[in-house]
Formats: sequence, C-alpha cells, structure tokens
Amino acid sequence: MQDKSLRVLIVEDSEEDALFLIRNLKKGGYNPVYERVYTASSMKKAIKEKQWDIILCDYSLPGFNAPKAISILKEANIDIPIIIVSGIIGEETATECMRLGARDYIMKDKLSRLCTAIARELEDAEVRKKEKRTKEKLLHEEHRFRILAEQSSDIIVLFNTEGSILYENPAVKKILGFNVKERIGSSIFDLIHPDDLKIATDKFNIIIKQTNFLAERFEIRLRHKNGNWHTFEVTVSSIIKDEEIEGGIINLRDITKRKQEEEEISKLTSVVRFSSELVNLATLDGKMIFLNEAGSKMLGIAPDKAKEHSIIDVIHEPYVAMVRDELLPALLAGKKWEGELQYRNVRTGHLTDVYAMTFNIKDTRTDKILCLANVSRDITAHKQAEEALKQSAEKYRLLADHMKDQVWLMDLDLKWKYISPSMEKLLGYNMEELIQLPLAKLLTATSLTKAMEHFSTQLSRAIPSSTPSSTKNLVELEFICKTGQMLWSECAFSFIRDEKGKPLSILGEGRDITERKQAEEKLQQTLERLQRAIGTTIQVLISVLEVRDPYTAGHQSRVSDLARAIATEMGLNKGEIEGIRMAGSIHDIGKLSIPSEILTKPTKLSDTEFALIKVHSQTGYDMLKDVESPWPLAQIVYQHHERMDGSGYPNNLKGDKIILDARIMAVADVMEAMASHRPYRAALGIDAAMEEIRKNKGILYDETVVDSCLKLFTEKGYHFT
Repeated sequence: MQDKSLRVLIVEDSEEDALFLIRNLKKGGYNPVYERVYTASSMKKAIKEKQWDIILCDYSLPGFNAPKAISILKEANIDIPIIIVSGIIGEETATECMRLGARDYIMKDKLSRLCTAIARELEDAEVRKKEKRTKEKLLHEEHRFRILAEQSSDIIVLFNTEGSILYENPAVKKILGFNVKERIGSSIFDLIHPDDLKIATDKFNIIIKQTNFLAERFEIRLRHKNGNWHTFEVTVSSIIKDEEIEGGIINLRDITKRKQEEEEISKLTSVVRFSSELVNLATLDGKMIFLNEAGSKMLGIAPDKAKEHSIIDVIHEPYVAMVRDELLPALLAGKKWEGELQYRNVRTGHLTDVYAMTFNIKDTRTDKILCLANVSRDITAHKQAEEALKQSAEKYRLLADHMKDQVWLMDLDLKWKYISPSMEKLLGYNMEELIQLPLAKLLTATSLTKAMEHFSTQLSRAIPSSTPSSTKNLVELEFICKTGQMLWSECAFSFIRDEKGKPLSILGEGRDITERKQAEEKLQQTLERLQRAIGTTIQVLISVLEVRDPYTAGHQSRVSDLARAIATEMGLNKGEIEGIRMAGSIHDIGKLSIPSEILTKPTKLSDTEFALIKVHSQTGYDMLKDVESPWPLAQIVYQHHERMDGSGYPNNLKGDKIILDARIMAVADVMEAMASHRPYRAALGIDAAMEEIRKNKGILYDETVVDSCLKLFTEKGYHFT
C-alpha cells in the first residue's frame, strides 16, 4: 500500500497514547504529520494556525474534554472530522458526542478499525467540500443573476410548476406600477389580457412538461395597476435541475410604445396610400421613390414603376422652368414651396391643374434632408368653375349692384371675391380695402367665433352632399364699420357649386337689423323694469303682512335669507338664487287670508284652525299665479310644505315632483320655525332644528339641501339675525 500523508491533530494528555495512535496510523498505510494538544487554548491555537485533515480526541483530559473540543471546532466553523478515541467512554457518552458533532468513536483497545474510520471520514469530508464549493458557486451565480435582473429594464419573472411567482425584479414597479412584494406568490396569469390567456396557458403547459423546450418569443398584453394595457414581447424558457423541470423564467420587454408607433405608421401609410390627393416622395435630384394610388391615376404611372420616372417627366412644359428655378432650389434650401402647377399624364397626355405643397423630410437626429415630399390637390374643376364664374359674374353683378340688401362672394378660404355697392356703403370699405382686411377686423370677437363655427358646420354638411339645401340658416353678426360704428346684420350663406355639386365659393346675403336689435335691447330693459316692479309689488305685500302679523313677516325675512344661503352653498346660478330669495320673502303670503287671532293664538290650534292654516299655500299660489315673473314664485309658495315621502300638503307630492326651489324653502322654513319663538310656544333652538332635518334627511327633506344647510351652521358660521 502506498503511503498517504495525513495531517492529524491529537487532543490527548498522554504522550504515550498519542504515539500509540501514530504507530497504528503508520501501520494502516498513513504517513502522519501530527501535533498533540491537551488544553482548550492550545487546540484553538492549533486549528487557527494550521490545516488538519482529521482530529483524534480523547474524551477526558485534565480540565478539558471531548464535548468542549467539539464546541471549539464548531465555533471555528471549520469542517474537520473529529473522532473520539478513548478508553473509558460508555455507550451513552459516545452517543452524546456523536449528537454534538463527533463523526465516530473508537475504544483505545479496539484501534483496528481506526484507519478504516479515518478513510471513510476523509472521503465524506471531500464530498462535503465539493458540495460546499457547488453551493458557493450556485450562490455566486444567483447573486450575479440578481444583480443583472435588478438592473434590467425588462421585467424578469421566475415561477414554479404551479405558475406561482417566486421572484420578480423591480422593473415591474416602473413598468406596471406594482410593488415586488405584492407580486410574489401571485399567479403569472393574473395580469394577462383575457384574449391572450390561451396562448399564455398553452406555452406554460409546454414549458412544465417538455425538458427539451427551446426559448420562444411571442406577444401578450398585461394590465397596469392603473387599468391600462401594455404590450410585451415575451421570451420564456424552462428551469431544469437534475433533468427535472422546476419552473421557468420569463423576460418581458415592454413594446407598447413601439406597437403604438407601428399602428400610427400603419394608419398614416393607409391615409397616404388611399388619399384622394396625389402624394409622392423623390430623391434630392428629383427621382421618384414613392407614388400613391391617387397619383398613379393622375400621372399614368403604376406605383411600382414610380422609380423609373423623375418629377420633371410629369410637369407640363410651361411649368418646367418654375420647378427648376423656384421649387427645387427652395426645397434644397430647407424651405417649403406652395403654388399651382399642371401635371401631364405620361400615358394619355391628359393635363391636370393642381395646387401643390412641397417640403423636405429630414432626419430628426442629424437634421439632414432625406427626401423631398409633394402633396398635390386636383383643382381642375375649381379652375373651370372659376372661369365659369367669371363669365356668369357680369350677368349677376348688375342685379346685385342694385339690391338694397348686402351681397358678397368669398372663396372657401374666406377671401373676398365680390361685395355689392350696398355693402360698401354700409361698411364704408371698398373692394380693394376689404381684400386686405381680415374678418377679425370686420367682426366683433363674439361674432367672429360665431361666424367661424357657422362656416365650419355648413361646409361639413355641404361637402358630402351634391344637393343644395333648401333651407337657409340665418346667423346674426355684429360688424365694425370703417367709422368704428357697430351695426348688426342678419346673414344667410349658401354655396356656389360646380357641375358635380362640389362647393366652390360662398355666397353671402345680409340684411341690416341694427334697428331691430336696438328695439330688442329696449325690450330687455323694459323686462328688467318689470322685474323691479315685481320686486316692489312683493315688498308691498310683505309690508301689508308685517302690519297685520309682525311674526310672520319676520319669519319670512329670515327664511328668505337662509334659503338664499343654502342655494348659494349648493352652487345654483345667480338668477335662481335671486328667485329663491324673493320667493322666501313671500312664501307665507297666503296667511293674509287667515284671521289674525288664529295666527297669533298663544295656545295650540284646533284641527279646524290648523286646517285653515294649511290653506295658506293654496291661497298664496292663487295670489301669485298670474304675476308675470322670470321665476316660479307661485309654485315655490304652493309646494313649500310638500315633503319628499309625500306626507306634505296640499298635494302630497313626492321626491322630484317637488321643484328644487320648494325643497330648499321647506328646509329653511322648518329651521327658522323651530329655532324661533312662536305665539303658542318658546323657541326650540338651533340644535333641535338641526336634529329635526338631520334625522329626516331623505325622508321628509332633500338630502343635498339638508347637507348644505347643516354645513352653513356647523362650518360656515351662519346664524339668524
């Protein structure tokens, strides 16, 4: 047997026993290098300063023993097999040492199996070292994976064979808004769009069943925490250990923006391809590189043959010099060019008048010109119509020149083409001055907005239809004359069309209605005076009631103010608030018909007397129903004792059948009545009044009204004066 070197630490107080162990080791084929220690401190020093293959330890030493030696070895955290070699150890003691960490125990009088035990333990120690190195390597790889995953801009997910998420990197927070902690343990299918679940589950079932599955890419949509959907490019593969599938790893790359851009490009491509206007792209030297279908029909060039032609090939001869000397130099200088051209169909020779807009397309990063672009609109019909219009204009000009009403003609870009003498006289501008004058100088700001909206609406209706409308849409506009004077005109607009019914120009007709507008203004002033008269009349009624019943008059005044405050808190408009305030000041006006001895009776009313009191709502309504007013005063007075559940009077109205103004008045009336002194009882106080409307909110009284009223008293500091 070949000698094997062995580094042995002997924990033994007997030199003779130590030498005996060494002889046995040599006899067993080992070449031992050893050191003998017999105290705790010397053992600590030995294992700290040197490396050992095996520790042979006596159980009992003076002031030291095997359990303490085992403890020292554990504290040092070094994996060295320790074997107890003793002459006095019993079974229980040996078992306890094994439990504490000893690898074996051998009696000194039975050393025949010592070398065998050492060989076994050395082999086991080597296995443990390999496992430790493997574990450390795995931990290192896991650490590297985590570093890479934590820094990745993609979402990375580890999942088990049940589909539960074991790990998800922080990118999920940035991209989908979820914290990592709330994702761990959830299903990988939780956020997937319902329409994408099938492909996701199919891939999952393959991954957890096939060990030879190759990483595959596909697309799915996942829900963001805010409810929006993001599109992801998914790469998924299996995690395999010892030929067993443990789960999988998913890489999710957010391609939402890219998909949106692709959709936009697709839409733009469709718009360009199927546009009714010619669209083409060309190189800087004028060679065509793209031509849409409308351009193909106009020029007689198939889209796939566009590269065989240059721009000059399709320009009618009289316009070639303009293209060479103006259009191309402007584009190469980075400018835009617009103007009228004439194209020639290369197959038929047919000529088409167009309005062309040409510009260059640049690289957004370098600002370098990539190609030239041209969008051209067929204006042949427009040109023909203009010519026809010129021929017919003289026929109608004489008629228009002698009309009292104003007549004018504009193109679709709202440029003046003609104005009648009556319009020149009315505005003070001649045709030459109007051509230079924008509409913003002729119309007030409000009328300009109204006119633009009217033109837009009428044009959108006219373009799809080739049949002129039989109805005239009138619009009132306020013009600014040259002198600065304002005048009103009632205007009607219609379209002059070509033979196919396509609108070419706008014909305007106007009638001076300044005097009528002034009369309307006077009428409005009269109405305002009427409202003031109503207010005066109401004040007279209040004064009469105040003389007859001071309590009712004061009650009405306080109810009126509280109702006004509630309406304001609820956000009603000024007109509504004023109507409620005025109604509040006369809501009990019907009590004028009730004997004063009943109104001021200091004791509880009889049923007959209370029945008389209840009539005041009807009486008040009858008094006000024929009074002309912008507010429903009579109805407010009529309904202010109605209740939400139908238990009120006089008509047992319920819920929304009671007008809002009356619901506000009901709450204000109850609040004031309970908080104030009555002839037949002392005041109950604000607290009791608030408790009444609070407990009956939604039953007797409108919830919103009650909330607004309570807020006034509890938060806004409102109080009766």
